[in-house]
Amino acid sequence: MRSRMVHTNGVTLRVMEAGDPGAPLVVLCHGFPELAFSWRHQVAALAEAGYHVLAPDQRGYGGSDRPEDVDAYNVRELSADIVGLIDDVGADRAALIGHDFGSVVAWGAPLFAAERFWAVGGLSLPPVPRPQVPTTQAFRRIFANRFVYILYFQERGPADAELARDPAATFRRLFSMGAGGGAALTGDPDGGGFLDRIPDPGALPDWLAPADFAVYVDEFTRTGFTGPLNWYRCFDLNWELTAAPPTATIDVPALFVGGSADPTLAYTPTDRAREIVTGDYREVMLDGAGHWLTEERPAQVSRVLVDFLDSAR
Repeated sequence: MRSRMVHTNGVTLRVMEAGDPGAPLVVLCHGFPELAFSWRHQVAALAEAGYHVLAPDQRGYGGSDRPEDVDAYNVRELSADIVGLIDDVGADRAALIGHDFGSVVAWGAPLFAAERFWAVGGLSLPPVPRPQVPTTQAFRRIFANRFVYILYFQERGPADAELARDPAATFRRLFSMGAGGGAALTGDPDGGGFLDRIPDPGALPDWLAPADFAVYVDEFTRTGFTGPLNWYRCFDLNWELTAAPPTATIDVPALFVGGSADPTLAYTPTDRAREIVTGDYREVMLDGAGHWLTEERPAQVSRVLVDFLDSAR
């Protein structure tokens, strides 16, 4: 496993890479607030299974560029970043797998560049049809005056400062709510922020080693959270950009992997996936798993991905 810097689509991304450069290409897109490091178990497993694997710190994260312009984090630009990575290694096509917000890229990129992908998949976020109204408006309609973390993240400043105040406490809280902690995602509009709604467990989950936890804390202490939060601030721009994409549906093999205890799936049901995916499609639910699948169930996720990719080739 090696790390290198790649210039793509006007930004420079730090990329974790493994496997034979001549093997079928797989690109792994992390979610919020994660890193290429979040895929380390799967990068190793996929390389061992015969794939060439790239896992970038996506724009705004880790060792990659962090553009100042909020609009620079829209799904079309994020998709172009991935196409640039494919070009950089001289490949025609790749399989694209995302987790959490990385799944927005995985499900979105084939709509803009269908010919560049031979398979796609999303962990923790299924393919969801474009809403009839702008995304933030849809959330306001559903939740009325209640607190919703996605809407709280829209304003630049408060969430940025709150998450960055104590990154260790931020990640302890976020990782603790991965299974069954959905109460913090919405709530009464008490004027408070996001993290106060999540009790600090004071300890790490048993699936995360202290040294691995320190990687997250150190990186986000250095970079802050504004770049990652800007992804959320492009929800309505993404809605505009996907009104008439070059390709309306995904016809290559597709995979969704969820955790049965993931609280975020309450807002992203899987029952409309077939409105987007017209090719072979499979769903795998991991019993008892929460939201942070690559960390919580590394071996199980790796097996599911290898089985899927082997069948899609």
